[in-house]
Amino acid sequence: MLSDKLQGAINDQINMELKASYLYLAMSAWCDARNFLGFAGWLRKQSEEEYAHAMRFFDGMREWGGTIRLKAIDEPTQSWEGLLELFQSVYQHECKVSAAINEIYGIAVAEKCYAPQSLLQWFVNEQVEEENSAHEIVAKLEFVKSDPTALLAIDRELGQRTSAQSPSE
Repeated sequence: MLSDKLQGAINDQINMELKASYLYLAMSAWCDARNFLGFAGWLRKQSEEEYAHAMRFFDGMREWGGTIRLKAIDEPTQSWEGLLELFQSVYQHECKVSAAINEIYGIAVAEKCYAPQSLLQWFVNEQVEEENSAHEIVAKLEFVKSDPTALLAIDRELGQRTSAQSPSE
């Protein structure tokens, strides 16, 4: 049985993952409107991945006998100064998600609630990848500044992403 504290933290995480999905979809639309189709595609796949993460927590709560409480999702930011600011926001958000997952994991360990720990360990590892990916894009954008040729090369590179990561990986 999950404690109220652990259930609350997992429900908050479901909300955070859904907010991330919505935010990344808004970012995708912003990039698409500026004809950065590779950036837009990467962010859309990222949105799909965040939704899949929310559903992993959702399914976990159901399997562990918890009570799912969905919360409102605020309208995401719709505008950024440029690609660098946008991806700095992605990186900051992923760091925030990592901290939240680490907090939930700590609660599960402290309460000796073993069932969620396997899933949470997967998310700890996943967040290392998420942060690194966002940080690499930020570093590239900082390096190229506003060089159109370099931005188009990064756009093309990001457009090579074929699908969101499978939630079972």
